[in-house]
Amino acid sequence: MLHDVSRDRPGDSDPDAPATSGQLARQEAIKQIELKRRFRIRAATGTVAMILVAVIWAISEYSNAGGWPTQGFSQSSGIPHVWNLWIIYPAIVWVFLTVAGGLTVYLRKPISESEIKRELDRQAGPPH
Repeated sequence: MLHDVSRDRPGDSDPDAPATSGQLARQEAIKQIELKRRFRIRAATGTVAMILVAVIWAISEYSNAGGWPTQGFSQSSGIPHVWNLWIIYPAIVWVFLTVAGGLTVYLRKPISESEIKRELDRQAGPPH
């Protein structure tokens, strides 16, 4: 069983005591590390899957077209030496999703105290 470091606290701290700013910062850092690890695993898994799909596509197109694409690519199948170009659609989707996931993980900043204060002030409305 894996040890959950996000629950670690110094030995002399009370588990019911409010978290200090140092503990909150540590928890946020652990959360960000976990997000980055999950993203890298998803990106690697997606890359392997996309390579597998591309290999299957190449084998099927080689078989369907009777050889390499000496006459180019098109949107129709069964033309001798012309490969169907459908592989670009899942590749574009995969790239888009991977980039979006990476931007979310690497460019997202933790919520700051000033943002929290601004939102609380906004929700409270204008002073009377």
